[in-house]
Amino acid sequence: MEVIPQQLDNIRSQLMSHTRKKKPKMLIVDDEPDNLDLLYRAFRRDFNVLRAESGTEALEILALEGEVAIIISDQRMPEMKGTEFLSKTLPQFPNTIRIILTGFTDIEDLVEAINSGQIYKYITKPWDPNELKRIIEKAAQTYKVLNQRSEYLENSQTQLDLLSNIVQISHKSESIEEALTQIAYIYSETFSTDLCILQLVENNSLSSIQGFSSRLGRVDNLLANDPLAIEAITSGNLQFVINVSQDTNLSDVLHYKSLGIETHLVIPISHRQKLLALMSLQWQEPSTLRSEELSTIHMSSQLLALTFNSFE
Repeated sequence: MEVIPQQLDNIRSQLMSHTRKKKPKMLIVDDEPDNLDLLYRAFRRDFNVLRAESGTEALEILALEGEVAIIISDQRMPEMKGTEFLSKTLPQFPNTIRIILTGFTDIEDLVEAINSGQIYKYITKPWDPNELKRIIEKAAQTYKVLNQRSEYLENSQTQLDLLSNIVQISHKSESIEEALTQIAYIYSETFSTDLCILQLVENNSLSSIQGFSSRLGRVDNLLANDPLAIEAITSGNLQFVINVSQDTNLSDVLHYKSLGIETHLVIPISHRQKLLALMSLQWQEPSTLRSEELSTIHMSSQLLALTFNSFE
């Protein structure tokens, strides 16, 4: 009843195809509308290009849109110089690649900004369009690498925290019911679920012993009639659906319709070929789960099996 690597790879492929559609965001800042239009036309095919005519307006856009991959800012603007604006974006968005366009020589500002990590490149006006595109391509790759590194570090910390919490709960809990409830809460907080259910399995049937964590108020546990849960028990394999409303086999299931569930992940928890429990993670939105998070859930479920087995 082990989840085979190929099955995880198939689910990872679903996650990648689901999230691959979005273009990276680029913010261009210049007080001259003609320059904004020129840069917009140059990069709109490859980026979701946002435009601002001042540093103040650009900061407002970032507050609404969140992190962008690349910022291209003019240096000489009214109210706020480009280097001053970019310095304000550094604490919240350290991975964003910042590029300055300058039409004059202001060595002190540029050197200070480069040395403090505020600027990736500075480009003098008038710029060579081909050279600018090459710089942007390299900047986009640099942003991707920085994001991958940040996600790896974040995921590693998540794994450590999750495993540590499971171990502590298994040592401190006086009953399996208490452990199930606390673990369900930890998973719900870690992966921002709307509903998390941990339920023991006896003789390949769901028992009455369960842990529950819900952001949806008081809801009934309907796993016994859930097609994914039934298949997970029957096959011993992880079950996952990204868009319930688009799945003709699931869209009319009462449980999903009544709670507005769009994403459901069911993980069988087994020890030595014996199915001990099911973990159900449910979200009201289509999946935003990353491949690394899926790996963390799968890995930690193996520790859960040992935890549940120790209560027998």
